[in-house]
Amino acid sequence: MAFNFEEGELLLIDKPIEWTSFDAVNFIRSFLKHCFKLKKLKVGHAGTLDPLATGLLLVCTGRKTKTIQDLQDMDKVYTGTMLLGQTTPSYDLESEADAFFPIENITQESIENARLQFLGEIEQIPPIYSAIKIDGKRAFLYARKNQDVIMSARKITIHDFELTAINLPEIEFRVHCSKGTYIRSLVHDFGAALNNGACLSSLRRTYIGNYSVEDAYTIDSFRELVLQTKTLNIS
Repeated sequence: MAFNFEEGELLLIDKPIEWTSFDAVNFIRSFLKHCFKLKKLKVGHAGTLDPLATGLLLVCTGRKTKTIQDLQDMDKVYTGTMLLGQTTPSYDLESEADAFFPIENITQESIENARLQFLGEIEQIPPIYSAIKIDGKRAFLYARKNQDVIMSARKITIHDFELTAINLPEIEFRVHCSKGTYIRSLVHDFGAALNNGACLSSLRRTYIGNYSVEDAYTIDSFRELVLQTKTLNIS
C-alpha cells in the first residue's frame, strides 16, 4: 500500500479512550511530519468524539481536508451504554453525579414509551460541556467556570434508537442519527422523559456514512503500517 499524505489521504482511525479527537489529529500530523521530514502538512478530522468515547474518526490529510465538511454531513451510528438513576453536569462520566433518582418504578413500558419520543426529527439542546462556540468561546469554558450560558436548540434526526439490552440501572443502545446529534444529550433527555435521570457511561462510533470502524486503524497499527510502507519504498 502506497500513501501520499501531501496529495491527500482519508484515514479511518479507531480513536482510543481518553484521547481527544485533536490528540489523534496532532499525533498523526506530528508523526507524519517527522517520519517524512515535512515542514508542513494539513491534517484535520470530520466529526469530533468526546475523550471518553471510542471509535471511528475520519482523518484527512493534504488536499483531502477539503472534503471534511462533506464527511461531517454524513449520518452517524453509535453504540453505547447509559446509566439510569443519576445525572451529571457533562451528561457523561467525565463529571461527578449532581443528582440521584430511584429506579424501582421504571418499567419496560415506560422505557419503550420514552424511546419512541426520540424517533424522527426532534429538537435537541447540546450539552454545555461541549466545544460549541458562544460569543467566540467554547461552551465548556463557561461550564468549567460555572457561568450561565444559553444553549440554543437545534433540529436533528434520529433514524433509529434501539435498546439492545436492559439490565437496570444500565441500558445498552444503538443509535443511527443525523449530523449534529449529541448522544450525551439524547441520553440525558431520555432520562428526563422517564421522569428520572440518565447519563452516558460508554460510547463507540461504528459508522460515518458507509465508513465502518471495522476497517479503521488503531493508532499503533497505523504507525506500524506507515513505517513498514516507508521501509519498503526505500528498499
